[in-house]
Amino acid sequence: MVVEVVEARPLEVLKLRLRFSDGKEGVVDLSALELPGPLSRLRDPGFFAQVRVDPELGAPVWPGGLDLDPLLLYAQALSPGLPLPAEASGA
Repeated sequence: MVVEVVEARPLEVLKLRLRFSDGKEGVVDLSALELPGPLSRLRDPGFFAQVRVDPELGAPVWPGGLDLDPLLLYAQALSPGLPLPAEASGA
């Protein structure tokens, strides 16, 4: 099953409310990720707030080509206790 992100809204730094192509919604807390290198920019509230959904990727993206894997986000949104692996980034 292919699930895409169709809406992403920042709630606070490192928390996103996501709506998926199957109609399900959830909140993903990215604060447990290490966010190395370019991903460290997500910790900046102003930068994090620039999230949008790329319709071709079906994923949340930020300026500079940063994106997160929609399937991993889906799993986290529906099972909040499930830890996100370091590979959550497509950057």
